[in-house]
Amino acid sequence: MAGAESPAGCQAELEPVVSLVDVLEEDEELENEACAVLGGSDSEKCSYSQGSVKRQALYACSTCTPEGEEPAGICLACSYECHESHKLFELYTKRNFRCDCGNSKFKNLECKLFPDKSKVNSCNKYNDNFFGLYCICKRPYPDPEDEVPDEMIQCVVCEDWFHGRHLGAIPPESGDFQEMVCQACMRRCSFLWAYAAQLAVTRISAEDDGPLSNAAGMADQEVIKPENGAPPDNTLKEAVPDHGRDSGQELKAEQDDEPCTSSGSEPDLQTVFKNENIKTEPQSSCRLQELKAKQFVKKDAATYWPLNWRSRLCTCGDCMKMYGELDVLFLTDECDTVLAYENKGKSEQATERRDPLMDTLSSMNRVQQVELICEYNDLKTELKDYLKRFADEGTVVVKREDIQQFFEEFQSKKRRRVDGLQYYCS
Repeated sequence: MAGAESPAGCQAELEPVVSLVDVLEEDEELENEACAVLGGSDSEKCSYSQGSVKRQALYACSTCTPEGEEPAGICLACSYECHESHKLFELYTKRNFRCDCGNSKFKNLECKLFPDKSKVNSCNKYNDNFFGLYCICKRPYPDPEDEVPDEMIQCVVCEDWFHGRHLGAIPPESGDFQEMVCQACMRRCSFLWAYAAQLAVTRISAEDDGPLSNAAGMADQEVIKPENGAPPDNTLKEAVPDHGRDSGQELKAEQDDEPCTSSGSEPDLQTVFKNENIKTEPQSSCRLQELKAKQFVKKDAATYWPLNWRSRLCTCGDCMKMYGELDVLFLTDECDTVLAYENKGKSEQATERRDPLMDTLSSMNRVQQVELICEYNDLKTELKDYLKRFADEGTVVVKREDIQQFFEEFQSKKRRRVDGLQYYCS
């Protein structure tokens, strides 16, 4: 009867159909996401020997360093080898960090991969994330007691994670921003407000009554008048460029008890002007002073920034000194971004990714290679003929048991072929 469908046909329509291509694409997408998170971190070697790594995947072990103890962070390899069955907090990435695994912060554990470590890494920076607590609310994530759906966003300066509703400024609905600077860091680095008027995803001006000024009633507004002459005293005590100083004046970074051996970490103030990746501007040109000559607004709120906004920051001698005093020199480094870190991981994985069949063939001698290729061609031919039967019968869905049956029959044929071989000794 035309247009009629059999019960089996209806059942076939109800069952979700997933093609092999779908499975492979999903698997590749998950692999790419994992590569982005790990950023090319070594899963077998402890990163301690590299010094303070510019950016790497980090973990905190609640089993070894619970809340109340000193915070500590471990690299990817140590999380696998030394803390396999422990309770770990995934910290995503931190900048300029050296693996702590097995040092004096771990009372009863010795690092299996690199036991010869200093007692402490004095250049490392820690926060509540190392105890599994995040945001100004100091709650875990995911939080079993929080029923409000909300995303967590990492501040590019302090690298803490925040709920979108606790930032004093609602994140742009489109999600079209690359980095965020939290409220506390905007207070500490208030020079960024002059840039926010021009660069932030949500423009900030004296006439603005948008998300920043209305979010939860938290964003207090302060209009900053254009500067004439020397910069006014800043109540937030930010370091303001002083054009009366000699731009070539030598500044010495504070020295810790233990020197910071760095692997691509941020440059110190003595060498920053020699770094070819950070080009300083002529002393007579200061982009920040030009922006401060215009009226702009400060608010008690986070700000959201677009792709490549860091390249617009002034890099004149005085501004570079200010960044150093505020400990934010990394803002002038485009390679410091999480995006650059993720792209590095994807790029390295793409370089290393090879066809498993080719890897197997390369480890075999000539005879084994020929045998494997013959077996592969047999499997391909048999599978093609087997699936053709379903196509000829008009069967749309190939079920799991059909594939299992195919491989059972294929193995049975292979055994009969091997058993039928005759061997002769000369």
